Amino acid sequence: MSDASEPCRIDVWLWRARFFKTRGLAAKFVEAERIRLIRAGQGEVRLDKASRTVRPGDRLVFAIGGRLFDLSIVDAGARRGPAAEARALYTLES
Repeated sequence: MSDASEPCRIDVWLWRARFFKTRGLAAKFVEAERIRLIRAGQGEVRLDKASRTVRPGDRLVFAIGGRLFDLSIVDAGARRGPAAEARALYTLES
């Protein structure tokens, strides 16, 4: 796992967490402004560029394939690993 406070590009994080098969697909999804970032003390914003960074403690809200994801980032990750490693990068909110 990576340093707990290390920021990560949103497209890289979505790819590492296995929401998308490629970084390119993740980048297109972000650039379509389909992800909301909720950061403590800063409120809610729509992410518009794949180069925007996220870090542990941030919360993301987005929909893929008719399913709404509301999750908190736990770790930035160091690589795109197996599914169990990818699930450890976030926790789903209720």
